[in-house]
Amino acid sequence: MKSYKTTAFLIAIVLIITTTLVFAGLPNPGMTVEKGRTALLITDPQNDFLSPKGATWGVVGKSVTENNTVENIERLFKAARASKITIFISPHYYYPTDHGWKFEGALETLMHGIKMFDRKGPLDLEGFKNSGADWLERYKPYIETDQTIVTSPHKVFGPETNDLVLQLRKRGMNKVIIGGMSANLCTEAHMRELIEQGFEVAVVKDATAAAIVPEGNGYESALVNFRFIENTVWTTDEATTAMEGK
Repeated sequence: MKSYKTTAFLIAIVLIITTTLVFAGLPNPGMTVEKGRTALLITDPQNDFLSPKGATWGVVGKSVTENNTVENIERLFKAARASKITIFISPHYYYPTDHGWKFEGALETLMHGIKMFDRKGPLDLEGFKNSGADWLERYKPYIETDQTIVTSPHKVFGPETNDLVLQLRKRGMNKVIIGGMSANLCTEAHMRELIEQGFEVAVVKDATAAAIVPEGNGYESALVNFRFIENTVWTTDEATTAMEGK
């Protein structure tokens, strides 16, 4: 009888500990900014996502506006420039040859259908200025300089199809602060691949946004995945403070 009570007591203790661990919340490993080893990455800072005239504004505009995304991305640019943190841009471009793909996912089909991020060709800038594929005008002073690395374009969502990881490693970077568009697509896909590649990653949650459609809110789904996967989730205030070393 005594043995039974002891066993029952131990089982109860285990259940209490297990339950406590399950509901205690996720740990926050955090990330420290190290000059020369930390990069700021902005995905798709382009008109089709961030301008009211852009191709996707009808579904992303509410999220962009609520998060103050446009202004917060600019704050990240300013803080990185002031702190001499290298800025990386991973753009999304489609050239005429990309419209010859034999199969596509849902968003690829949509983007090709609405000519999102379209350019005349990889070596042709005719019609590029102020197009949906161009940078938001207010970002150009931070992007169009020889201090900013603009990678080759990614073609779906993640950086597996461009040279971002190569460019980061060649510069000795192993920590990345991420903002940009769109939260549950390119931003999340870049975050996932960088984690898989061994980088530390901090996502700035109010420097991104996503589409809200009948199937769901892309931004809310991204927030859950950010928290589960990357090293830490920051606000723009927290990110700029970390970059400034305060």
